Amino acid sequence: MPNIQEIESAILLLSKDDLTNFRDWFDKFDAKLWDKQFENDVKSGKLDNLANRAISDFQSGKCKEL
Repeated sequence: MPNIQEIESAILLLSKDDLTNFRDWFDKFDAKLWDKQFENDVKSGKLDNLANRAISDFQSGKCKEL
């Protein structure tokens, strides 16, 4: 498996079109990873405290619906 420096060097050699395609692919790849992490955090209860605080703030009038 290539290391980071090799990957960086390979990216620098990409044509403009290939770089655009790489960016599009990486954006989708990164979004899927973020979605999976968020899903895992929700399932594990990691975000419960934040959600409860937001609901409490809304119910007490500290914020309003957009």
